[in-house]
Amino acid sequence: MSPTGDIAFRFIKHIEQANRGRTVVPSEVSESDPGEKDSLRLPYEVVVCDISQGMLDVGQKRAAALGYSGLSWICGDAQKLPFPDDHFDCYTIAFGIRNVVDLEKALNEAYRVLKPGGRFVCLEFSEVTNPAVRWMYDRYSFGVIPVMGQVVAGDWKSYQYLVESIRKFPDQETFKEMIEDAGFRRVTYENLTFGVTAIHSGFKI
Repeated sequence: MSPTGDIAFRFIKHIEQANRGRTVVPSEVSESDPGEKDSLRLPYEVVVCDISQGMLDVGQKRAAALGYSGLSWICGDAQKLPFPDDHFDCYTIAFGIRNVVDLEKALNEAYRVLKPGGRFVCLEFSEVTNPAVRWMYDRYSFGVIPVMGQVVAGDWKSYQYLVESIRKFPDQETFKEMIEDAGFRRVTYENLTFGVTAIHSGFKI
């Protein structure tokens, strides 16, 4: 799974590496604020939004441990985002969109809050394309994952739901069409590990 904030942290790290020498560094932070001295202030806006305040709290603690400050942590529903139109350059969601009640609403909201030219990127479990791999994957998913959830976390139902929700999620081509129906263009996807997961991408043009 991708804990709340994890994609944001990777994004920040990528941008810092791409702009090495131009990013604000800890030594440039004002000495008047000791609490910020050892943190990295961001020269761009990064917003982390989750419907669970508990997950946001965990993400904030991880951000502090990694030395990142300046992120915004907003509790909100992907189907009704608390942001204005045409606001963001990029919208990312990882292993979360399959949990929303109405996929169309979530995709429409993603389109709404992106600026023209903005990019939608979604990492989600998908359909395994190779029949032999799919046979093994299905047996592992239904026969092992719930058992591991019970043994490790004492929670069979949540891990059973995980497996079932993956199977109910639209396959790659169907989801691609849904993204296009929301208004996105130049929609593509890339399968990872034979389609166990897939990265979907589209632009608001």
